Amino acid sequence: MTDAIYTGGCQCGAIRFRVSGVLKDSSICHCRMCQKAFGAYYAPLVSTRGAQLEWTRGAPKKFRSSNFASRGFCDRCGTPLTYEAPDGVAIAAGAFDDPSRLPPVVQFGVEGKIDFVDHLHKLPGHRTEEDADEAPFVLEIVSYQHPDHDTDGDWPKESQA
Repeated sequence: MTDAIYTGGCQCGAIRFRVSGVLKDSSICHCRMCQKAFGAYYAPLVSTRGAQLEWTRGAPKKFRSSNFASRGFCDRCGTPLTYEAPDGVAIAAGAFDDPSRLPPVVQFGVEGKIDFVDHLHKLPGHRTEEDADEAPFVLEIVSYQHPDHDTDGDWPKESQA
């Protein structure tokens, strides 16, 4: 049996990674430290414990967020990438090329959970182009984001830097 391969990276493509092995500990953390690190209501993370993590392009810069943890991020585009603690490294779930392969199985830091998070699925949803009357530029957006697959060459491209 061969190990599964997961790839991903930051938004600009300056940092890419590959994880080989079984990833079974995908989580959401609601603690205030994770909220601030991700600039979001919670942090979706995937533990790489028991798998092999390799940085294939670049490497994250680190911010020591506590006496035990460091946070890795891309210093070019700001993408949050890692949570690193004595028990291992977790990767930001959204940084994987196909995050749908890694659904969360547990929540941590629930003492910091914001009440309305449990009700987000009840909000109305709209496709991007439905906002064109109010924000017509959405119909002309050209993404400079790195594609969701490994690429040759340097990233970001000069026209995107």
